[in-house]
Parts: sequence; structure tokens; C-alpha cells
Amino acid sequence: MFQGHGPGVGEGSQRFGAGDRGRFGAEDRGQIYGALDLGTNNCRLLLARPSRRGFRVVDAFSRIIRLGEGVAQTGRLSDAAMLRTRDALRVCAAKLAKAQVHRARLVATEACRVAENGLGFLREVKSELGLDIEILSREDEARLAVSGCASLIDQSTDYVLVFDIGGGSSELIWLDLRQGGGRRQAFMSRIEAQNCMAAWTSLPVGVVTLAERFGGRHVGLAEFEAMVEFVTGLLAPFERDTGFRERVLAGSVHLLGTSGTVTTVAGIQLGLERYDRSKVDGCWLDVGDVKRVTDGLLRQSYEERVAEPCIGRDRADLVLAGCAILEAMLRMWPCERLRVADRGLREGILMTLMTEDGAHRDGRRRRFRGRGGR
Repeated sequence: MFQGHGPGVGEGSQRFGAGDRGRFGAEDRGQIYGALDLGTNNCRLLLARPSRRGFRVVDAFSRIIRLGEGVAQTGRLSDAAMLRTRDALRVCAAKLAKAQVHRARLVATEACRVAENGLGFLREVKSELGLDIEILSREDEARLAVSGCASLIDQSTDYVLVFDIGGGSSELIWLDLRQGGGRRQAFMSRIEAQNCMAAWTSLPVGVVTLAERFGGRHVGLAEFEAMVEFVTGLLAPFERDTGFRERVLAGSVHLLGTSGTVTTVAGIQLGLERYDRSKVDGCWLDVGDVKRVTDGLLRQSYEERVAEPCIGRDRADLVLAGCAILEAMLRMWPCERLRVADRGLREGILMTLMTEDGAHRDGRRRRFRGRGGR
């Protein structure tokens, strides 16, 4: 049985982080760590070994399952959604078993948090597939998202808004890089980055729930503005409590997005004929370019969005809802730059597990011992 995050899980080990995603050489014989993110829209698995640069991916899996479809209306996970999710989790269980993971953390987010049968579904999954999936708190989800993408933060800025637009919720984290007497070097640690968290919130809205509320296939300017206004209303209490708008206008700031929304926008802006993570992850976008991409999508029909190589049929009815959430943030906290991260929660889980185990220190010791020490 694959349990949450305790030691001694399985025969081997799994690691995930914000590191290399290429092939690994014969020298990479370390234990494998695992991270599973069961979200409202996607089921994602990442398997990796520690490396000097963080980790090296051994295997990965992602499938759109729309687990949270209809939850906002019924309060329950539907039979069809649970069936789709079981199929995806069966693949994940097989990959975890084959990799003989040493340690893994398997988490579920908003759909299972809010559905009245969410916990019961996860108990059935544990019984049927041996996957012990925990329901992640909103605060832990925010902290892990920061850990997963902290290496992409521009340390010369005063403030950074890290955000993750999910299927059922959206996590927003304000980082104050001036903390610690300006010792920005400490920020190089993905885990220590959490010490700079000045404020955070979790909005009870994501691309699935917003599209279900306002429509996703046929979205005109009026529908889009209604979505933006709705999200702005959710952001307003957070802004009243923190007053970050005034600080943003007076200092240097950039946004860092970890969601499918921003990676999609980046792929379109870059003119990619097919999605390419190596070109998207870490790229910078001008906010003006982001708005031009959004305007272009608003002029397209649903069928035209389906034909976009970085959108496809699975996301064509959700992408404008994500753009509306992003637009509401940009209107609330105007800035000029957005950095895109094709990494986040799973990588944060992996880096945390590896750091707790001292896996990176062990990896460095093995390298300095030379061939005879392997």
C-alpha cells in the first residue's frame, strides 16, 4: 500500500522536485520518490530521483479526469467522474509499484475537500488500489506550490505574487523578499522560500467551477467581464486585509503563475505548434502580451480554441475561465511582468520529502567519492 508521507513506504523510494526532466545516466541509482496530485480537473503523478540540481524525473503521468465536474451544483462527486478518476489512479498505482518507491506523498485537493462523498471516495480508492491519498489543506497546498517554483523567482524584486489557478480553487501567495534584512541569498532554498510568505489566500473558484457557473464554450466579452467581476469580488476581502495594492504600486513586483492557464497563454504567445515544456517553463511574459492573448481567445469560437495546439478539446471550454481569474488579479494588482512555471505542487512535495530525508546531501557525498564509492 502506498501511504501518504511517512518513511518506509514500499520497497524503493520516489522523489519529485523542480529539477531536471531528462534521461538519467548510469550514475543516478538513488531511491525514487513520488508525488501524486489528484485535483479537480487533473490527475498528475511524478516520479524522480534526487540530483545536484534538485531531482531528475524518472516517470510522469497526467490525465484530465474532471473529478469536480458538477460538484458546485450537487455537492457530490458524480459516479462518472469517480469512474474516470479510478481509471487514472489505476495507472498511477501500477507506476508506483513498478518504480518501487521509497517514499511518496499522495494528495487530493479542492474537489475532495468540498464534496460530501470526497473522503468516502478516497477510502474506496485505498481499499481497491492501495493508494492512501490524503486531503491536502488549502494552506499546505499554497506552501507546497511556493516550494515547487521558488527557484524561478526574481530575487531583485520587492514582492512576488505566486498563484496557482486550479480546477476548483485558486491559491494566491504574496512573498515579501525584503524580509530577513535583505538577505536574498536565503531565498535560494525552495523550502526557506516559505519564510517570505507575507499573506496567502485560497479562492473557492477555479477554471471548472467558474466555467460551470458562467459557461465555457461560448464566451463573449459580456460573459468574460461577468467572470472577472465575480472573481474580483472574491479577491476584494483579501486585498482589504493585506493592502498589497498600495505596496505593489510603490515597489518592484512580478507575478509567478504555476497553473495550466499561464502555461497555455505562454504557449500561444510563443507561437508553439505543439506544447513544449522546455520553452514554456521559466519564460517571461509582458502583461500586455498576456492581455493580447486573452483578447485573441475571446474573438475565437469554441471550435477555433479546440484547434489551438496548446489548448485542445480538453481545455477549450476552460481556458477563458482561467484567463478571467488571471485578468481579475492583474486589475487588482497591476504589474508589468509575469513568469511562467510548468511546475508547482508535485515538485514542492518532492523537494520537501527529499530535504527531510537529506537526499540531496547524500547525493553530493556519493558524487565526491568517485567511481570506487558507487
